[in-house]
Amino acid sequence: MLGVGLFFHFRNKSMEDYYVGGRKMGSWHVGLSVVATDVGGGFSIGLGGLGFLIGLAGSWMLFTGLIGAWLSAVLLIPRIKKIPGNERFYTFPQLFNHYYDHRVALIAGIISAIGYIGFTSSQLLAGAKLASATFQELNLNHAILIMGAVAVVYTVMGGLKAVIYTDSIQWAILITGLIFVGIPMSYVALGGWDEISDFLPDRFLSLTNVRWQDLVNWAVTIIPIWFVGMTLYQRIYATRSIKEAKRAWFIAGLFEWPVMAFMGVILGLFARIALDKGLLVETGFEDMANFDPEMGLPLLLRNVLPYGAMGLILAAYFSAILSTADSCLMAASGNILTDIIEKFTSFKSGHKTALRISKVLTFAVGVLAIIIALKMRVVLDLMLYSYAFMVSGLLMPVIGALFMKRTDVVAALSSMIAGGTLTLVLIIGEWDMPLGLDPNIFGISASVVVFLGLNHYRKSKIIQS
Repeated sequence: MLGVGLFFHFRNKSMEDYYVGGRKMGSWHVGLSVVATDVGGGFSIGLGGLGFLIGLAGSWMLFTGLIGAWLSAVLLIPRIKKIPGNERFYTFPQLFNHYYDHRVALIAGIISAIGYIGFTSSQLLAGAKLASATFQELNLNHAILIMGAVAVVYTVMGGLKAVIYTDSIQWAILITGLIFVGIPMSYVALGGWDEISDFLPDRFLSLTNVRWQDLVNWAVTIIPIWFVGMTLYQRIYATRSIKEAKRAWFIAGLFEWPVMAFMGVILGLFARIALDKGLLVETGFEDMANFDPEMGLPLLLRNVLPYGAMGLILAAYFSAILSTADSCLMAASGNILTDIIEKFTSFKSGHKTALRISKVLTFAVGVLAIIIALKMRVVLDLMLYSYAFMVSGLLMPVIGALFMKRTDVVAALSSMIAGGTLTLVLIIGEWDMPLGLDPNIFGISASVVVFLGLNHYRKSKIIQS
């Protein structure tokens, strides 16, 4: 990973190279980078937890990723690529600056930057926990420093090109590790199909073993990300053409579902069987009581794989984690430089020192993310809340900008605040949602109502005047 970063360190000549890959990236590398970023360590471990709890039906979570990828390929990418002057865009909030004004873009940039710094920290922390749980001699803080240093250094050196190419490598490692090591060796260790079927209730092999509320919550949580994610806009700008970008998104969708979706839940199923068979007794767990489903997969791998194979699987999961951390780091850096610093200083992207400043800023953001993971882990929740704020607050203004003929700045600002604030209040207050639905549903609904209501009201006032 460090070698790839060093390679592009000497090839990058401008901010355009650094933040959007020179706008000449091919569909396969971008597609693999998109899916590697989206299905990072959280989804990898989370899918195992779903497989443990409900079986193969847990794969539907990533089916929403396929829907989101293909919807944005058809609806979003052609419009983004046809915006006059889009060849000068580096970030997602610049879209708001084009359709609304600098105030909307500034708020979106701040929200996005905070969210992605938090996401970078959380990915480093997730990887460090996995490492320290596997190697008992490894201190958690040391693991954070090691993972953080690797991710920050190759990202700082190589920019988005390094991120995209390392994502491709990391995704290949993840797929290879799971398909050729994790799944077959776990299958054999559990005694093959005869043994597995004896311990596995039929409902775990059914794709209908899922509540409709879960399907709705997954859809509302995951699909909007494909329309407001800064990491995704950077890759849209990085592709050579509309055709290349759309192909990349179609590739990403297929790798999300069925490829990664079923690999993750199958390993989670295997973890459940290992617990039932008593293979996890040495880890202190004899039955389901007080057992964290998301710990099943790591514990399974630690107990059934020999050392060499365990190393390959760890490399696979560390790859998944780093592939998300580096993308979030680039997104936060781009937001701060383009959407915040440029608004308050005389700095311009065409400045001769722009590339150097970009690297220094990326390094500073990376160090901040590491410090947060080391010292202020409680703050991670607050930063992840900003991501919920971003999804529920920014989705409607994006849809309005791209698909409505006339949109209003006040309507956009008000809907961002209304939708995001309601979601935060519901999450922080731990309110019981009607029918078990996700708070995002209510936040997005509030944003839609406020945006459409104010937009219509202000438009009619303009017509009257």
